[in-house]
Amino acid sequence: MERQIDFSRDRQMLCGGCGRRFVVDLDWINRWEQAKETCPGCGLTCEHEDAPRVTVDPDDPALDDDRVATVSWYHTSTQPDWPTRHFDPAAVLTPETRRRMGGEQRVSAWAARQRAKALHVGTYEAAVHNMLRRIRDQADQRSQFYLYRVRLKPSVVVREGWLVDPSNFVGDVVLDEVCPPGVDVARYLNFHEDPGGLSLALGRDAIASVQRIAVPLPDAWDGGWVRDAVAALEGVSGTVVPATGKLARFMRPASPRAVLGRELAAALAGRLPVNLRDQFKSIAAFAEGDDPVRWARRTSGLFELIDDPTRVLAALDQQDPREV
Repeated sequence: MERQIDFSRDRQMLCGGCGRRFVVDLDWINRWEQAKETCPGCGLTCEHEDAPRVTVDPDDPALDDDRVATVSWYHTSTQPDWPTRHFDPAAVLTPETRRRMGGEQRVSAWAARQRAKALHVGTYEAAVHNMLRRIRDQADQRSQFYLYRVRLKPSVVVREGWLVDPSNFVGDVVLDEVCPPGVDVARYLNFHEDPGGLSLALGRDAIASVQRIAVPLPDAWDGGWVRDAVAALEGVSGTVVPATGKLARFMRPASPRAVLGRELAAALAGRLPVNLRDQFKSIAAFAEGDDPVRWARRTSGLFELIDDPTRVLAALDQQDPREV
């Protein structure tokens, strides 16, 4: 079952101070994060430790244990074979790295800890949000990403209820800590990616099959925006203009083409939901030396992942499922 995809949907909020539950839009959350809104029940702002936070929508179909395995789940990764059946995190370590880690015994212990981590799947929105975050924050600007649609085994046992996001500061979850013996899947409230949506922590054995496509789509839409952006970029100089003035030595010189490219990216970002604009503007910024055609197609493809997922879902529909 494919759930409705809506990056701009309203969110449920729950105040830790007075217990008030209320519904807001993303613009309200943006103002609230700047201490410009308060809880309508008790007046707490975001600066208080008991301030309102996003919570699960009571109508989320994934709250029904019997439907968890029937809905589509998503994941983005730079791994072309996720999830790897025989995962060996130590396989890529060089002899020098192994020595620096303290030898084979410590390498084996480290690899066991890596294999003990839970996998994560979530909504389509969460998967896209995760990719944008990685591109911006984890130096994955040039990496090829893949979007996976995940089908669970019908027999999975779902942990009762849901957890507040159990991830540590680097996003890891130890599978045994959230899925005790006899449990295959644990639902948790995602605070960071698709805030308010339910994601899953699970092991590889809970997954029946995956479908995979490279994103953004290689045949990204060459519509009006791409043509206009390329024409505009090719119509200005790519020559770097040195900065002038008292602060010139602290400023990185930029060409008129790079400046225009960043303005085009910022304008496109302005058409997205407010909680994605800064990320998109950052990852889509035109850099010195970028090819205008390649940049415009990639930027348009990233935008379409959010603005119109129908082409992405259609591309996934064409892929044969791979059993895990």
